[in-house]
Amino acid sequence: MKHKDLLIETANNMVKKGKGILAADESNPTCGKRFDSIGVESSFENRNEYRDMLFGANGIEEYISGVIMFDETFRQSTTCDDKINFPEYLTSKGIIPGIKVDTGAKDLAGFSNEKITEGLDGLRERLVEYFDMGARFAKWRAVINIDDTLPSLGAIEANTHALARYAALCQENGIVPIVEPEVLMDGSHDINRCYEVSCQTLDILFDQLSRLNVMLEGIVLKPNMIISGLLCSNQASVDEVASLTIKCFKEHVPDNVAGIAFLSGGQSSDVATKHLNAMNSNHQDLPWNLTFSYGRALQQDALQAWSGSNRTAGQEKLLNRASNNSLATMGEF
Repeated sequence: MKHKDLLIETANNMVKKGKGILAADESNPTCGKRFDSIGVESSFENRNEYRDMLFGANGIEEYISGVIMFDETFRQSTTCDDKINFPEYLTSKGIIPGIKVDTGAKDLAGFSNEKITEGLDGLRERLVEYFDMGARFAKWRAVINIDDTLPSLGAIEANTHALARYAALCQENGIVPIVEPEVLMDGSHDINRCYEVSCQTLDILFDQLSRLNVMLEGIVLKPNMIISGLLCSNQASVDEVASLTIKCFKEHVPDNVAGIAFLSGGQSSDVATKHLNAMNSNHQDLPWNLTFSYGRALQQDALQAWSGSNRTAGQEKLLNRASNNSLATMGEF
């Protein structure tokens, strides 16, 4: 493989012990909702200032290995007089720039209440451009709806095939693919149903990756934890989540995957950290490092503290959350 050494080196650096990934790839509509919650207009300038506040936090590189950005952010720059573009600025801090490349989950034709992620058209050309701009990893999110009967086999196969095509294109262009098959927390299902669906999804995913010759040493898996649905009356304990999540991955994730960076998926900031910590403190000698790739769970406190103008307060909250999750990657929180 042309970029084998670069892919392996990048993937390993993304999941180093003590570090995780900041997901700052919210689309403009999603960012608008977040800004509405603090009474700030979601303008181009305010979005730029907010991301600059996050990326400019002094010492953030001690806890964050990479940052996932949305296309607009990837083309923006620091707000200081020097105006350094964000990929270059992050690289200068030892943080790997990443780019979200999917174009969102749309209704899956022929299926009720199921989604398919789009964005494969023109992806090769976009990846060439992003690599030239400094991107060294990318992200694609598949959405798997869950209830007593969902997901269908067709939806799992369609979404995992798209993930595998994306991953192969990334590796062709020297970019590490974050492979994200998210079994949603939404619903009243219990933890055992989440376990069942997650195991099935992972089996089909790794079959698709194998069929398309994706090098597992050059990917980072970004899965959901095995967890109770948000509306489930019987919420699993922290130790139950940790135990079933590890059981699922030991049985269904190949040992040669570079690493696992969990999504937070609607968990509160504190709970997401506790779950990650329990996995790392209760389970030793795993074949992969377990770390975080959190969005809201890292940003929520910082967003509230910033509130459009308080840069210092926002950065303090971000550093606190990042530090806590860094400790959780080592089971020391």
